[in-house]
Amino acid sequence: MTETSMKSEVVFQQVFDAMRQDPGVILFTVLQWIPERSSLRRLFTSHPAEYPVGGEKTVEISPGWLGTVIEGKKPFMAPDLAALREVFADSELIEQLGCGAVINVPVLDGGGNVAGVLALLDAEGSYTQQSVEAAVDVVKTNLADIIHAFAAHPHDVPGKDAPK
Repeated sequence: MTETSMKSEVVFQQVFDAMRQDPGVILFTVLQWIPERSSLRRLFTSHPAEYPVGGEKTVEISPGWLGTVIEGKKPFMAPDLAALREVFADSELIEQLGCGAVINVPVLDGGGNVAGVLALLDAEGSYTQQSVEAAVDVVKTNLADIIHAFAAHPHDVPGKDAPK
């Protein structure tokens, strides 16, 4: 692990610790948005066995979720398992981990582009609009560090001038 990626790991851990305080979280992942592939790559996870770093989500991203979080640049909340199942293909695994509610907070860079998404999951019924606001506040408080942590993970696109 490079020094830069170790620093990003520390930042993501600090954000995870803050999210555990308020709004609360069982499963936490940091996902980098890769617009060239319309995919999300996992950079950090509280559950590496079930959700390993480096894993990518593409086809299982629902259009409604993409419209809200990526295009609309707004947080998304599913307060219960029924709402979660409509959006996430891995809802069974999520449920096995004791989770039944999700908040996704887009992280916007200085240009207003989505750099990535923080995913917070907790027990069904745990999250309210106040929880979303608490999660957004954690992102705002740590925004510069989070953006730098995302930048430490460049995403090369095949066919572009990527170093060999």
